[in-house]
Amino acid sequence: MTACFFVSDLHGQIERYEKLFKAIADEYPAVVFLGGDLLPHELISFTDADSAYGDFIYDFLLPGFEKLRDKLGTAYPKILLILGNDDARFEEAAVLDAAKRNVWQYVHNRQSRLGIFSVYGYAYVPPTPFQLKDWERYDVSRYVDPGCVSPEEGRYTIAISKREMRYATIQKDLEELAGDDDLSQSVFLFHTPPYKTNLDRAALDGKMIDHVPFDVHVGSIAVRRFIEERQPLITLHGHVHESARLTGFWKEQIGRTHIFSAAHDGTELALVRFVLEHPETATRELI
Repeated sequence: MTACFFVSDLHGQIERYEKLFKAIADEYPAVVFLGGDLLPHELISFTDADSAYGDFIYDFLLPGFEKLRDKLGTAYPKILLILGNDDARFEEAAVLDAAKRNVWQYVHNRQSRLGIFSVYGYAYVPPTPFQLKDWERYDVSRYVDPGCVSPEEGRYTIAISKREMRYATIQKDLEELAGDDDLSQSVFLFHTPPYKTNLDRAALDGKMIDHVPFDVHVGSIAVRRFIEERQPLITLHGHVHESARLTGFWKEQIGRTHIFSAAHDGTELALVRFVLEHPETATRELI
């Protein structure tokens, strides 16, 4: 049996990472999935004593996983990760550099293997109200929800072509990523949840802009359709921190696909444990 951990939206909180490292050292999972928004928020003031992360990847994250690898030896799990919409994409170079040191695998827009299982990673989310657009795409068309900023109007930390800003969509990306592959034994590591589920419910009740109500569901239509049509075995999601608190659910099922979220809006680490061969037995603990 392939025991897995899944966490997401740690946002550079050192205490959460320390809890994760301890859980890994205590329980020896075979695989650990990190679902994006891993780094301190770009707007955090590093002059604040409580937020003095420095260069978070090289000063904390990489040494933390290297220390864990040295401690566990051959029991060190496979670490698979993507970034999220709050992670500046210029940090991707450091993530890739660390991957060369065999600390983790970066799987955005890539495929990896876990025995008979295949893993695909995808970091982009639909347009949000925020200005940073490194990990945002139009969803299925160039429509943008009221109150959100389009990919063409935000800002980027890396160079991106006007054509990509205007015409790239999550829907097209997923078609290219999955191709004609058989997804019956696949895991998709997303940052965005699927649209109109318990996992994408945001705290937008009663809020309006220009007399137009906000949609309380902020997930991806493309991801929802992809799950319905292609039916991967498991999909993993984060992004909408308050969803589980508002709905009371952190998992659901669409057809045969088991859908889990590790997003959480409390101070605890939300740790999802599951077994690839029996996803129906998944659990979630707040540590």
